[in-house]
Amino acid sequence: MIGLHRPSITEIEAGNRRVSADELVRLAEIYDVSVAWLLGEAPETLDAQDPRLELAARELSKLKPDDLERLLRLLAAMRNDSTASGDDR
Repeated sequence: MIGLHRPSITEIEAGNRRVSADELVRLAEIYDVSVAWLLGEAPETLDAQDPRLELAARELSKLKPDDLERLLRLLAAMRNDSTASGDDR
């Protein structure tokens, strides 16, 4: 989707290759996020008008209570891992 060969993606993921400005823009388009968010510069606030919030709420409402609890624990663990490692994604 971004127009790169798999070895290039692997190098980016490993931190051995920098992402160009054009590639950042394309990634932001693909994932429907801002370049600032990809760079970790976007504020952690959510836009109440973001249609993804409604979609997420709809999908979460379909989960059984036990499954929702497991998902929330997983999200908390992911958040703790990124905070502990200094990763502000």
